[in-house]
Amino acid sequence: QVRLVESGGGLVQAGDSLRLSCTGSGRPLSEYGVGWVRQAPGKDREFLARITGSGSATDYADSAKGRFIISRDSAKNTVDLQLNNLKPEDTARYYCAASVWPEIITAEFDYWGQGTQVTVSS
Repeated sequence: QVRLVESGGGLVQAGDSLRLSCTGSGRPLSEYGVGWVRQAPGKDREFLARITGSGSATDYADSAKGRFIISRDSAKNTVDLQLNNLKPEDTARYYCAASVWPEIITAEFDYWGQGTQVTVSS
């Protein structure tokens, strides 16, 4: 089974960019579909983006399209989420998640990381 660890969060100002990284251990991340989900205080978890195991397909939530970019680096065993033009409403804890069905873009996530906090000041 795979273990996921997120990194790259922090405190930034509106308009700044951040690059979050999800590092897998125990198994190659290429064996999993991997996505990013965030949760703000008092709100439900919100899907942002996911990428298939082969990297051939991606899917984005409307809130992420045009500002966030998901990518994977098999050599580093990571899946990154580039966050651009951040807004205060992007403040949340960002989680990496993996599905055991690597090429099914709609599959449920089976494994979760502990998350990394992103705080955007105005």
